[in-house]
Amino acid sequence: MNLPFETRSLATVQRSLAEPATEYPLLPALLRGCPESATEEMQYPLELDYDYGRVKDVTFRRESTWADWEELLPPRHPKADMPVGGTPLVDVSALAPAHLSGRRILVKDDSRNPTWSHKDRLNVFTISAALCEEAKTIIVASSGNHGVSAAAMAARAGLNCIVLTMPEVSGAIRDMILGYGAFPLFLAADDRWPAMRALAELPGIYPVSNLTPAHTGHPWGPEGYKTIAYEILADLDGASPAAVVVPTGYGEMIYGIYKGFREAFLLGHIDRMPRLVAVEPSARGPVHHALQQGRSTVTVEAGPTVQLGTATTVNGYRPVAAIRQNRGLSLLVDDEAALRAHKKLGRCGLWLEISSGATLAALDQIEEFENDGPVVLMGCSTGLKEPSTPKENRATGADLETLRATLMRDYGFEL
Repeated sequence: MNLPFETRSLATVQRSLAEPATEYPLLPALLRGCPESATEEMQYPLELDYDYGRVKDVTFRRESTWADWEELLPPRHPKADMPVGGTPLVDVSALAPAHLSGRRILVKDDSRNPTWSHKDRLNVFTISAALCEEAKTIIVASSGNHGVSAAAMAARAGLNCIVLTMPEVSGAIRDMILGYGAFPLFLAADDRWPAMRALAELPGIYPVSNLTPAHTGHPWGPEGYKTIAYEILADLDGASPAAVVVPTGYGEMIYGIYKGFREAFLLGHIDRMPRLVAVEPSARGPVHHALQQGRSTVTVEAGPTVQLGTATTVNGYRPVAAIRQNRGLSLLVDDEAALRAHKKLGRCGLWLEISSGATLAALDQIEEFENDGPVVLMGCSTGLKEPSTPKENRATGADLETLRATLMRDYGFEL
């Protein structure tokens, strides 16, 4: 593939996840799944394959960075230069349930990415692909993190961005999209996809959202999630954790994390894979139900949930494949448990979205892990993006008696 810039990437082809797999050139990115194997019921996603035999400079030891992993990542266009990743592991072992006491529990705090979410890892490469294909405007359908991230990455790269979102989107999400100079269009939830498909037919318009019923997504995007695995290994000085617990919606992130660890294993950098745990809202949970039913994808009812970051009604093929290959777990967490855990994390100084709190709650369902090493919980985004109810802040008196009374009345806190 001829690119207008130099790259150390050893990516060779797009390869479908269907059996048997079909290979295609790296570009154009196939955004509607594998054309060879697609049926009305299933559109298999594609991933990038690499010339692993030529990998020579990769390391996952302490202080290694994205510069050390370029061979295993998609080609990155010079304009897709937003600094992404490098987020910390935060020790929250004090919150471990009693049966896991003594086990290190770490939160991978991806709320510290440029737009405060894990989606920046995905979009730095979807934008790179868009630039390589000479797009002028990207379009994205999103009610949250994906739209904000795409807007920021597009702005940085000099591209226009249209975000198809919903009227009830949180004020923070709306204001961030506008702040990055993107153009939000507010539609009913189910209308976003026909609008996306209609816009995608126009010249110069490039979708970075899913276009298919079975959710195939962008082939380049999940490759960015591999860096979560790489960074965990680097922070643990090359050692594999016991498990990684992941809030899961469509499931591109858990697949990327799986692939990152699998590459480290196949290249001889680790001697075992961590166990992957997918966590979904009990009101929905398509990945869980697909696994229970022995299927690749299912559609579930849109039950009410406050775990908005993972409130999908259909899953992608990727997370089911990753959990099966990894012999991982798929767990459901109800809103009450997620909110309790969310509050506990806040008292540890981590104000994450509620769906990230569900990973801590999920530990109550796990008796033990097979391997030693820490358990890593994925913290995907900031609590600032959650919808909030307007509240009037009443001024209080400055005298000690009034201050005491106000603290007790509003918070139950006694001086």
